[in-house]
Amino acid sequence: MMNEYKSVFFKYIKYTLYLLSLLFIGYAVTPYKTVFLGLALGTVFGLYNLWSMYSKIERMGQAVIQQKKVKSLGSLSRLLLAGLAVLIAMKYPEHFHLLSVVVGLMSVYIIMLIDSLTQAIRTPKEKR
Repeated sequence: MMNEYKSVFFKYIKYTLYLLSLLFIGYAVTPYKTVFLGLALGTVFGLYNLWSMYSKIERMGQAVIQQKKVKSLGSLSRLLLAGLAVLIAMKYPEHFHLLSVVVGLMSVYIIMLIDSLTQAIRTPKEKR
């Protein structure tokens, strides 16, 4: 189960890195530099939040296996990190488009949703 979880996690990282490369290409070749830089900033913070959640879930799984006390998943730290990304965009509006940063923060979740939908479509109903 954990190996499957780990492979899915790395698949999301791979897709997010592909997205980041597309965003930097968009930054380089279009006049919408603040939009693409904002999307990239939000995506980087979203990727860090994904890694943070993965590592905390992994530690939680180990604690459950060892029958130790389970700590929280650290939602506050991820929320504060998202707030930091928004503050950076507000401090430097000439470099980062604020709405793009917010959309970028959600990009990892959008990738997860698209991947889940494609897996549901590809998987036969008997196996679901």
